[in-house]
Amino acid sequence: MTSALAVPSLVVVLTLLVLAALTAAVVLLAGALRRTREDAEAVLARAAADAAADAEALREQLDELDQQLREQAARMEEAARVPAVTVVDDREYVITQLGERKPARGPLGVLPLPTVPGQPVVDAMLRESLIRTASLAAGVRRALAPEVRNRVRFEMRREVKRSRKQRRLRLRVARRELHARQRAEIDPA
Repeated sequence: MTSALAVPSLVVVLTLLVLAALTAAVVLLAGALRRTREDAEAVLARAAADAAADAEALREQLDELDQQLREQAARMEEAARVPAVTVVDDREYVITQLGERKPARGPLGVLPLPTVPGQPVVDAMLRESLIRTASLAAGVRRALAPEVRNRVRFEMRREVKRSRKQRRLRLRVARRELHARQRAEIDPA
């Protein structure tokens, strides 16, 4: 008897295949992570550019409002110098939108689009890829568990036995029908 440990070659081959598969999975996940980071950086860059453009638009809008306020103040000062004249308006008005606020308009008179800050988007993308990776690893670990392999083996054996039994039953029925036809051909009466 020898003290050397004998390892079946099938186990060694399977171990190497699993190791190669895990290495390939790590390489694919690293590439996916790199692409996700690049996408996140691109999203952040676009968000920063959009924020800068929005800030510039807000500055322009603020300058316009400041100019309008100055013009309005100048008109009010001039109106204060002129004696007040009362104007009577005999038209009737119907109030239809009491208490409703008009939405704020952007610099071009268009409603602004809602924007999402870049950090939550990047966080969600990274979290989603991490969750997918973790769930894949848990699924693989569970699928390779001994209990699952034994259950699969048991179910396969049971299915093979059932299919053999079904095949034998069909063969018996086919033989009975064949013998019945042969007897019917022999006994024409």
